Amino acid sequence: MIDLRSDTVTKPSENMLHAMSNAQVGDDVFGEDPTVNELQEYAAELFGKEAAIFCASGTQTNQIAINLHVQPGAEVICHYESHVFKYEGGGIAKNSGASTRTVGGNRGRIDVSEIEPWINPANDVHYPLTQLVSIEDTSNRGGGAIYDFEQIKRIKKFCLEKKLPLHLDGARVFNALVENNVEIKEYGSQFDSISICLSKGLGAPVGSLLLGDSAFINRARRVRKVFGGGMRQAGFIAAGGLYALKNNIERLKDDHRRAKAIEKKLLKMPWVDDVLSVETNIVVCILKDASRVTEFVTKFHSKGIQIMPFGKGMLRMVTHLDISEKDIIEVGTFIETLE
Repeated sequence: MIDLRSDTVTKPSENMLHAMSNAQVGDDVFGEDPTVNELQEYAAELFGKEAAIFCASGTQTNQIAINLHVQPGAEVICHYESHVFKYEGGGIAKNSGASTRTVGGNRGRIDVSEIEPWINPANDVHYPLTQLVSIEDTSNRGGGAIYDFEQIKRIKKFCLEKKLPLHLDGARVFNALVENNVEIKEYGSQFDSISICLSKGLGAPVGSLLLGDSAFINRARRVRKVFGGGMRQAGFIAAGGLYALKNNIERLKDDHRRAKAIEKKLLKMPWVDDVLSVETNIVVCILKDASRVTEFVTKFHSKGIQIMPFGKGMLRMVTHLDISEKDIIEVGTFIETLE
């Protein structure tokens, strides 16, 4: 199968497996796993943060961050298509007892103009307290759309003025960083907390990191434990993440180039209404006939190509390090046969 459903389907490379099988390990709950510690220190330094904590998933790192930033009954501002709202099982309400104020914006990206009207008055008991702004870069539902860095800086300035923390769901942040050419530490300085996934485009089998200042991450350790996320000899999986950070960032450009090749093919097809402009590794195709989603998913699958339905009238294809040039040619050739 050529699996284009997600960049989470990758398998560890031979070199990554070697790093994992040879990892030095200890008990991470005691803070004694040397490989986990190295991964955390490496990632924190990369973004100019004081500390990091290794967790099982991006959902876990997002939910820990939100739990630390907000109190029960408070409110989080995020885009209505954001992962923290749409794809984390109602975790903001269940884990933190907080509500969400979802706002609009272009392809999953929000601007100050969408945030400002929804800052609740702190002295009016009718409203929940606004306590956090969360953004996602790149935006999954936006087809891998990248934030303009100036837009992020405007949001940060606004949050500082309003004394609000700013959280980044950076599940695919490295896809953004290899394209926007912003220095990573400068980018990282805009956020009070950052969640990064190692198991998407970077190709590690499991794991995410939450980054912030030392006091924040010390508090995160307690919340991780409460959420059942304490791991013991986690260095075996942390080694895969460390290898990914050191070796698999720049190669993300290959995924982007291959996604653009799929986009180019799709735009020529009479059954395609549009394709969200490909900026990174996610291709979202909008069908002229919205009722044909299942039909097309089935047709692709019959030819050994797995893709995802992505809502009404939409298909999603995601390139990653297990997709080759040969695969892209095969996918493109098949697309040309469809009517």
